[in-house]
Amino acid sequence: MTANQMHSEIKDANLSYMLLAQQMIKDDKVSSIFRLGVSEEMANLIAGLTPAQMLKMASTNMMLCRLRFDERLLLNMISDFNKDRMMSQAHATILMTAQPVEALAA
Repeated sequence: MTANQMHSEIKDANLSYMLLAQQMIKDDKVSSIFRLGVSEEMANLIAGLTPAQMLKMASTNMMLCRLRFDERLLLNMISDFNKDRMMSQAHATILMTAQPVEALAA
């Protein structure tokens, strides 16, 4: 994959993420704050972005979203397909709620 192709893929992923995040926040702010792992201040900021602002943000060469599975245990619980899958997913959700949300930089 060339650098230009990579940048195009990142831009597409970023724009999709921003559009989805904004729609989620507009539909159910409280649930979205939890699901996206953002602060209320960040959720308000995302909800108020114009399409032009989202396109500008999406055009960066860095991914705007990140994987929240920093702990190996949490990743294993979600990816493990065993008979107690529902219990593992519920346990993983509980562990994720203990992680701090991303705070808006001062």
